Amino acid sequence: MGLLDGKTAIVTGGARGIGASVSRRLAAEGAAVVVNDLGGAPDGSGSDASAAETLAKEIRDAGGRAVADGSDVADSATGAALVEKAVSEFGGLDILVNSAGVLRDRMIFNMSDEEWDTVIRVHLRGHFVLSRAAAAHFRAQRNPDGHFRIINFGSHSGLEGSPGQANYAAAKMGIVGLTYSLAQGLARYGVTANAIAPAAATRLVATVDPSKRAIQDRPADDDPSRSPDNIAELVLYIASERSDWLSGRVLGSMGFTIGVYQNPTVIGEATSDGPWSFDDLASQMESNVRPQADGLPPSLFADQASRNK
Repeated sequence: MGLLDGKTAIVTGGARGIGASVSRRLAAEGAAVVVNDLGGAPDGSGSDASAAETLAKEIRDAGGRAVADGSDVADSATGAALVEKAVSEFGGLDILVNSAGVLRDRMIFNMSDEEWDTVIRVHLRGHFVLSRAAAAHFRAQRNPDGHFRIINFGSHSGLEGSPGQANYAAAKMGIVGLTYSLAQGLARYGVTANAIAPAAATRLVATVDPSKRAIQDRPADDDPSRSPDNIAELVLYIASERSDWLSGRVLGSMGFTIGVYQNPTVIGEATSDGPWSFDDLASQMESNVRPQADGLPPSLFADQASRNK
């Protein structure tokens, strides 16, 4: 018996890198998998329909169930089409894994409109398009105990502020906000939502200038701790029925360590009985708020600023 017997999953970006590991792992635990992958280059250019089919065939040859799809996740018609494929091929949908992504790295002062728009489109709009379609399907089931899952992919680049990836960081933090909203808005329909910030050796990561990486000290790409399979095991746990308690959380997976991030919380407050004067606001910020901030671990952003002085 597999953990996911009788369940169906859609995995976007599911033929390469982390997505491929996720597709294989879910299938090995009994899930039927719709492997979606445009098959483009790391920057999003081009397409290759054989990428998804090759991975789907690998799963079938291993005794699993899978079909391929080469659609663009950011196309507004793709979400409904993928849900329809899951239903027509396997009888339903239980799990959505949004892992498709591209990179167009550039320092913000050199970034073009096209480089910004492409990354936002694939990541943030892609997550929206698939989540919208999956949410509509889950809602229609009228099953508050359905254990339905939406599993998104954020990034340490957003959480930690990768300097050469303003477009990517913005898209990934948008996905965090989307995840919070999905977790709250869909709970009544038996849906949980989580975001994972992964660290693994993939073809996308290989294109990043080492000086622009959010994580500077990391093992070599061939180290087992850098395997995308580590991320897949976390996805499997979230996809299982044991993870209901985790909904709405952002998780980091780095090497053999998994961390759960605290949701944003106020660390200190300045209050006034009426309109602020500058002096009053400055006084309260420095007497009430700064001591709270100083009691936290140093901000990596403040640390970077101090080094640049």
